[in-house]
Amino acid sequence: MVTRTERAWEVLGGVLDPEVPALSVCDLGIVRDVIDHGEELEVVLTPTYSGCPATEVIEKNVLDAIRLEGLGPARATLRRAPAWTTDWISEDGKRKLREYGIAPPGPTLPEGTSPIRIFRRSEEKIACPHCGSLHTEKLSAFGSTACKAMYRCLSCREPFEHFKPL
Repeated sequence: MVTRTERAWEVLGGVLDPEVPALSVCDLGIVRDVIDHGEELEVVLTPTYSGCPATEVIEKNVLDAIRLEGLGPARATLRRAPAWTTDWISEDGKRKLREYGIAPPGPTLPEGTSPIRIFRRSEEKIACPHCGSLHTEKLSAFGSTACKAMYRCLSCREPFEHFKPL
């Protein structure tokens, strides 16, 4: 028997991110928890960054999906700590990003480092999501949204966006 919480997770797996509609809010890792309080469900969300303009739309879409599924009253709680990181994007989400034409982010921290350390990130080779070549160049630090950068593949000549690691 599927519990109401389990069903809510299944439903949220179908709620798409408005800025990257190839990914669900669960693929992005912004749904942190679903808590059944008996009378209502609480969906805990961590925005990708505090100024993300899509946060209100995501919250509305999440609550609408729960309501339309008949899972009863629900509320969304925004949890900003710990801060969202691209490490929370699922492996399936990274695959979907590649298939959508966006190079997924790599890990944010090298093995054995602490999240409070400050380190200089080495220039990462970004693989082209179209042909897989590492012969790419950055065109702009920003893409269609602040969380992406623009790249071009020097092998297949296709431009693409890269989801920046945060």
